Amino acid sequence: MTDEEEYRGPATLTLDDGPIAVEVRMSARFEPIEGRFRWAGRTNPVDDLRERVSAGLRKATITIPGAPDTSVKLSEPDPWGGVRISGAGTPPWFPAATGGDA
Repeated sequence: MTDEEEYRGPATLTLDDGPIAVEVRMSARFEPIEGRFRWAGRTNPVDDLRERVSAGLRKATITIPGAPDTSVKLSEPDPWGGVRISGAGTPPWFPAATGGDA
């Protein structure tokens, strides 16, 4: 994988009642038949986030420094307390587009 296909570092998940700071590990792959990226990863363990996802929270917005806000799907916590995150379209760590779309 190239540096562009993965991201590890700080992010902010914005939930309906405010932001939660997290560390994430994510990777992306381009799906040529769909004509778009699919990306996924996990957050570090954050008790408040884990509890809210376990209670049914499934949507948030992720912000990575230097990139635009992106909608993200949240999935059940893993055994270590991290939450799976996923989405489709331009990966959230790509800088804001200055022309065309990815």
